[in-house]
Amino acid sequence: MGSRVRSLIIGTILAASLVAVPPASGQDLESWELGIKYPGEDSTNSFVLSDDGSAKVEFFVENSGLTEITVQFEYNIPFGGSHDGPEEESVSSGSNETFELKISGIDVLSQDAEKKEKFSITATITSRQGIPDPLSSSQNREGDLEIPSIFDLVVDISEPFGPMNAGTDTILTVTVRNNGNAQDGVAEVDVRDDCPLLTTDSGLDALLSGNIESGRAKDADLKVTASESHPKRHCDITVSVTSKRNGASGASEDEVRVTVEPPPTGDQGSGGQDNVVSETDDSIESNLSAPGLGVLSIGLLAALAYSKRIED
Repeated sequence: MGSRVRSLIIGTILAASLVAVPPASGQDLESWELGIKYPGEDSTNSFVLSDDGSAKVEFFVENSGLTEITVQFEYNIPFGGSHDGPEEESVSSGSNETFELKISGIDVLSQDAEKKEKFSITATITSRQGIPDPLSSSQNREGDLEIPSIFDLVVDISEPFGPMNAGTDTILTVTVRNNGNAQDGVAEVDVRDDCPLLTTDSGLDALLSGNIESGRAKDADLKVTASESHPKRHCDITVSVTSKRNGASGASEDEVRVTVEPPPTGDQGSGGQDNVVSETDDSIESNLSAPGLGVLSIGLLAALAYSKRIED
């Protein structure tokens, strides 16, 4: 009788222990998932980097198992970028935890626009319910990082060689450089000045044709003409351009100052020199002394003496 009771008690304890600590079946080991929250919930959509070379990626770990899991994360970032994300996290049974991966330090201007490369996140289970997991079950997910298109046109006007005279013209070279990472071009060009008697030609229309590759430049000459009646004045000339790819958002402008002087007075100056020379000659002639009466008397006596000698 006592042995039967003892056997019953032992059986009850074993059954209770089996219920309290269920065996970790193969199904329970795989009852978790690593996932990435893609843009538009579509894995074919890329994470487009910002102009400063950064992006944020949300990812999650869903634990549908019966035990808490501790997960270790590793990241692989393309384009030489750096990352900031959790290294290890615990996810309780039956929960879904979301985490954030910050990507930064990518030089987007050194890469071609719209270029794509894959990044990856690897999650590995290091323990279950605080007990090290010898199987180290892991999952890997990846997505595309995309280089943004940056449109950056910069206009530059050459400085004039010096002042210009009224009634003359000068040439200014205008250069447009594409500092972006994508092909672009000049959609519109505008020239303004604050002198009503100053005019410019249409030389900058040459900037409107064709495109400018990334890192390249295009230039054209602007002819500036000052009216003959233009007063002495400083004139500010402004040139602005807009982008073919980015419109007014890609506008750039530069300004230069041109000084207009009165017309040259070279002809009047040469005439004045002739007058000075003439006056000098007259002055020299007027300073010579006229023949005196004594000289005339001596000449007359000499002539009389010579005449008398001949008669003798």
